Amino acid sequence: MPSMHLSQVRKWFLQSPPVEWAVYQLRELLIGALRQGPVPQHVAFVMDGNRRFARNHMIETVEGHNLGFEALARILEVCYKSGVRVVTIYAFSIENFKRSRFEVDALMALAKLKLDQLSQHGELLQRYGASIRILGQRELIRPDVLEAVDKAMELTKGNGDAILNVCFPYTSRDEITTAVRGCVEDWSKPVVVDWAMLQEKQRAFSETHITHNIRSRHLSTTAARGRAHSPSSAGNSDLEDSLTTSSSATTLQPSTPSDMFVHGVEDGRLQKGHEYPDPEGITQATLDEHMFTAGMPPLELLVRTSGVQRLSDFMLWQSHENTEVVFLDCLWPEFDLWTFLPVLVEWQWKRRKEGEGKGDWSLALSSSRKTR
Repeated sequence: MPSMHLSQVRKWFLQSPPVEWAVYQLRELLIGALRQGPVPQHVAFVMDGNRRFARNHMIETVEGHNLGFEALARILEVCYKSGVRVVTIYAFSIENFKRSRFEVDALMALAKLKLDQLSQHGELLQRYGASIRILGQRELIRPDVLEAVDKAMELTKGNGDAILNVCFPYTSRDEITTAVRGCVEDWSKPVVVDWAMLQEKQRAFSETHITHNIRSRHLSTTAARGRAHSPSSAGNSDLEDSLTTSSSATTLQPSTPSDMFVHGVEDGRLQKGHEYPDPEGITQATLDEHMFTAGMPPLELLVRTSGVQRLSDFMLWQSHENTEVVFLDCLWPEFDLWTFLPVLVEWQWKRRKEGEGKGDWSLALSSSRKTR
């Protein structure tokens, strides 16, 4: 309880006009300094610790979530002022439906209230040109909340290039499953082939074509070795050499347009119901195009509060080798500029260090080429 009183006194002190003005000027100075260096274009937050904050301060759980939303508004302003283009927040997991009915209904009601507030008083998003996007399974959202979701998206769709992704309700495994399902649906549809265009876009070598020729060469070599022990092997040596040479030559031949599709083509059109794209054409980029975050910058910084060190099924596909993952001990309602600033400064320092390392390497490489 004393900690609650101390926080109230601290809040009263910081809200006094002289202190508030000084803090605002310092914030603007620090954010302006951040903009002078590299800034992550895509930042994600796991907003964890609302319930624990409520228990620690002996307040209702719903009030803890409400304070968490206020913390989100503060951080969004810092991110967009700093130059971050995309902010993704983990608002509601599909697994949260396993919580008590009271808490789930309270979270849904809170989401509806805050979305309505954004729709009515969306100065922050309008000021920085941010549009709201909902990532997740819309069919799991209550109809009244879904109406607020659509209203907020419609109101902010023309704001600008900045994006606020609200993962609600969402899990990364569900996102990946949805992307794979979308790929399967696309690759299960018969297509019509334009031969002229296909020859321009065909792959240099088809995996199926190369594998087929390697197997053919292996079989012909094995057969040649078997016939080498027979009396008639000498008379057929020239023929075997020609077969081996022919097989090795075809191994390096580019694939034909038909290699990109299953079965053949007649008169430039596929036989109805029998021709489908080659599954070997499915790549990482294909799955990227079917993810909820398609067309957005790669995830560069992921922050989780509350001291828990796990991703909790969030942004698993988007977390690549260059994604900086940071776990903080503070609870989400306590998260502010002064907690986020060291994270951004450390991220900038690492990026500058990597850039200097690449610059030194390229300089050494160019100097070695000159000495040659």
